[in-house]
Amino acid sequence: MIGLISATAAGAAARDRLAAAWPDRVRVYDGPVGDSVRAAFAECGQLVCFLATGAVVRLVAPLLGDKESDPGVVCVDEGGRFAVSLVGGHGGGANELALEVGELLGAQPVVTTATDAVGVPGLDTLGLPVEGDVAGVSRAVLDGETVELHLEVGWPLPALPSNVRRPAVDAAPTRRGGPAIHVTDRLLGTDRQLGTDRQLGTDRLREAVRQTEADRLPEADRQLGTDRLREAVRQTEADRLRDTDRQPETDRLPETDRLPETDRLPETDRLPEAGEARVVLRPPSLVVGVGASRGAPADEILDLVRRTLHDAGLSPQSLGELATVDAKADEPGVVEAAGRLGVPLVTYSAEELAAVEVPNPSDAPLAAVGTPSVAEAAALVRGGELLVPKRKSERADGRPAMATCAVVRRAARGRLAVVGLGPGARDLLTPRAKAELRRASVLVGLDQYVDQIRDLLRPGTLILESGLGAEEERARTAVAEARKGQAVALIGSGDAGVYAMASPALAEASDDIDVIGVPGVTAALAAAAILGAPLGHDHVAISLSDLHTPWEVIERRVRAAAEADIVVTFYNPRSRGRDWQLPKALSILAEHREPTTPVGVVRNASRPDGSSRLTTLASLDPATVDMMTVVTVGNTATREIAGRMVTPRGYRWQENPEGAR
Repeated sequence: MIGLISATAAGAAARDRLAAAWPDRVRVYDGPVGDSVRAAFAECGQLVCFLATGAVVRLVAPLLGDKESDPGVVCVDEGGRFAVSLVGGHGGGANELALEVGELLGAQPVVTTATDAVGVPGLDTLGLPVEGDVAGVSRAVLDGETVELHLEVGWPLPALPSNVRRPAVDAAPTRRGGPAIHVTDRLLGTDRQLGTDRQLGTDRLREAVRQTEADRLPEADRQLGTDRLREAVRQTEADRLRDTDRQPETDRLPETDRLPETDRLPETDRLPEAGEARVVLRPPSLVVGVGASRGAPADEILDLVRRTLHDAGLSPQSLGELATVDAKADEPGVVEAAGRLGVPLVTYSAEELAAVEVPNPSDAPLAAVGTPSVAEAAALVRGGELLVPKRKSERADGRPAMATCAVVRRAARGRLAVVGLGPGARDLLTPRAKAELRRASVLVGLDQYVDQIRDLLRPGTLILESGLGAEEERARTAVAEARKGQAVALIGSGDAGVYAMASPALAEASDDIDVIGVPGVTAALAAAAILGAPLGHDHVAISLSDLHTPWEVIERRVRAAAEADIVVTFYNPRSRGRDWQLPKALSILAEHREPTTPVGVVRNASRPDGSSRLTTLASLDPATVDMMTVVTVGNTATREIAGRMVTPRGYRWQENPEGAR
């Protein structure tokens, strides 16, 4: 929720514009400004204050706690000229909110966060859990220092500056403390050691509490000892144990509750201990398959999952989902475990799981739910590397285990965004298209289209451009880059799904990458807006280029449109080497329409050198048309009204439309 606070009539007017535009996102705070700010700060995730910046600074300063949890605050001046991201630019989303407010109110967004100011993505804005010295590494990136990028787990990332680079295979290791970014699902050595020590130290002290309570000591001594030990438990749970307080290796997890040595990731393959100026990004690359008996407690499942990840040196921050069989979709313990872990629960049919080859099939799940494997098969059903085979839970009372789990690392799914750039005008490029261009680390496109949006790309974007006639090659290139785990944008003019790049790209792609379509304003729509409303009823777009379609097929489609009395927009109407198709198409339409039928001709719609004119079916000279032109031919109801081309929404006009002819 966004809290809106104002102090004057001018501020209230701007505030009400936001409230009207975002009725489900905002809450208006009235009354004394100080009380309103304090209430909104406590109750909302973001604030927009229509006040002087200095006043907002004084009001929120005593309220600030932690940048990860404080709400984002945007300050808008009384004149509505500037939308200033004041507090919580990344953590509170104030930078994005300032952009939204600016767009809605016509104000200039003011964002001073260093990374945003120079077009570099913030390490804490990549959509992945982040650990380590974010500020230090970000500063190194901005200062142009060499920052090593260790992609142990490939994952789609936006473009990073050229000074962020992967080290050569034979390069010497980064100096200790040198800036580095690790993308991994593994625990650093320190993290794993401390996790074990904290848990085992706590377990040891809890046992001491139980012993003290059971001993036959004088009441006062027993209570004093218990109180002291309870405080020790609290301290152990809250703080890291020092090296001198850690248990010896022999006192750690019993071997029955630890992975066999052969199942663990080798220590030599682990990341070095995190030092100064290092950041770890945690991709959601791990899938834990879970099997459970009816009535399995959530705590037993959670303990199994957490211990399994810990023993394998894997971070719970990289857990992407729990997976199981459909029959367990409503098993309370499984559902609760997924909720407490904060990940989705994904289920598969027994038939799907039974088809997965696993190392440890069993008769028990086959009899119970119809598949010889649940944990391993559910983890593996969508592919990946089995890191931890099936493991059973341990119960303190010695009763049979009620849960099993297995861990798989899935390969990174690359991301291909097929982006429509619109007809050419920058203000007709959609916000979503801009966001996808900024998100991409690789851009693939026709050279002249790349030039249109080059300034929108982040520093470090890999640009793969080519000339006319290489459409299929560009499609293959884009898909190949996405299969490497990259975030790729494949661009086309207009809407990328209309006579553009979406079709060849999707013909190359399979279900091993994510594909996102970003719609754009087509040339037909841009031309129609210039002409008036020629597409007010049924209409069709037909390309007259026979490069990919035989003319016999094109002619049949034109004839069908003519007979059906549908408005027709012709793409690719004429080129230097192809000049007879448009006259032929017009003659077919003329067999079914009057010579006075309005025709709109628009060249380079929406661009600075664009032009348009209205003519008739009989008067159009095909020689005045080229490949940059869109020709729209009306139906029998289309009229010219006050210099505009209009097709009625119904099958007939209203009575005596003024100015119609």
